[in-house]
Amino acid sequence: MTVPPKPTSRAEFVSRWQYFKLLRNDILSAQPQRLYRAWMAEFRAPFFRSYMCNDTSLVELVLKDRPDDFPKSDRVRKGLMPLLGNSVFVTNGDIWKRQRRIIDPAFEGGRLHETFSAMWEAGLAAVNRMQDLADGEAIDIEAHTSHAAADVIFRTLFSIPIEHKVAKGVFNAFRQHQKEQPVLNLGGLLPLPKWMPRFHSRKTKETAGHIRKLIEQLTSERMAQINAGTAPNDLATKIMTTPDPDTGETFDSSEMVDQVAIFFLAGHETSASALAWSLYLLALHPEWQDKVAQEAKEKMGAKRISFSTVTKMRVARDVFRESMRLYPPVPMMVRQARKAEVFRSRKVPKGSQIVLSPWHLHRHERLWDQPDVFDPARFATPNGKTCLREAYIPFSTGQRVCPGSGFAMIEGPLLLSLLVSEYLFEIVPEREPIPQAQLTVRAREGIWLKVKPR
Repeated sequence: MTVPPKPTSRAEFVSRWQYFKLLRNDILSAQPQRLYRAWMAEFRAPFFRSYMCNDTSLVELVLKDRPDDFPKSDRVRKGLMPLLGNSVFVTNGDIWKRQRRIIDPAFEGGRLHETFSAMWEAGLAAVNRMQDLADGEAIDIEAHTSHAAADVIFRTLFSIPIEHKVAKGVFNAFRQHQKEQPVLNLGGLLPLPKWMPRFHSRKTKETAGHIRKLIEQLTSERMAQINAGTAPNDLATKIMTTPDPDTGETFDSSEMVDQVAIFFLAGHETSASALAWSLYLLALHPEWQDKVAQEAKEKMGAKRISFSTVTKMRVARDVFRESMRLYPPVPMMVRQARKAEVFRSRKVPKGSQIVLSPWHLHRHERLWDQPDVFDPARFATPNGKTCLREAYIPFSTGQRVCPGSGFAMIEGPLLLSLLVSEYLFEIVPEREPIPQAQLTVRAREGIWLKVKPR
């Protein structure tokens, strides 16, 4: 049985300094093998304690039952601050609740229908761009899925294609920013005094500043269009004109820059990661690739399809869902205990870091049948249905569930179906991808596939 690759776990016992060196390189390979079986694990350092929770009752407690008692960790915010500022991804409390009251209406079910046309056009553009690459030579598919996902974001958010000068500038700058791995800023991992600066590399700050300046240009132009009554009816217009139902206030310009930054990070980077791994897994399992292609042929044919058609493409949906189980775009989420707790009869001091790991939860050996095997059909089994409810959180869950989760579950299967219906993807045996956590779960040296016309 072919098993998709996963990082080699570290030795069970390493020094703290060795652990931080491993962590700086890759979050996933810095963890021991036992976390794939443990219900809970504790890590102690001189400055702080962290607890990884794979017990599904603890995951539910933290994310659903008492989320206000476990706010987002400030340490993650410090690592991402140069790019994301005070966006909804890193805020807590009343600020976060106000931001979600304004943002959520843009991603309601009815709005997804309105963005579908832009998604479809981005999908066709992705298929067309692939024509020149489909010559049987190996290519890094991650570059193509990043391009496609960025095109979806700019078309749905600002009604501009990726070829637009500013959109292209943001995309290129973000690729450079990603290489700096700002989320792993060690100054943010240690509970240093608030007055002490968190050190970011010069390149991290430069690329983040450049991205934010370009986004500010887009939001300023859109505000002018809104004031003139000429703005298109897209996601940016919806968000910028939606008042907080409690106060009547809308986002100001600086707030909107923060929010667009996280929309691009969450909406582009996570989708690009999930789509790339989906294509790799289909190349590794050609029988499933043929199933997706056949379903696409039956449902889509040669005609433009509707939003409702994509919702009925169950094979593509389950493939995309299984890909995010094996390679969740966001591998870990960090919360902070606002007060002292007791987890599994163990005392958890106030201020402890609570780590929820989709990577380990989705591959947990006591929860999932054959957790390391690619099997999209598992979601029709009793075990798969139970785990889907209790141990599957690629978009988080509870009040902080990703507002764009419904968007992603239309975009992913659509792009996957369009690409697989036109092209055949094959693995490159000598270039097996090794998963690595950067801003999202990517491959250390890319995901190389051979692409041919189908």
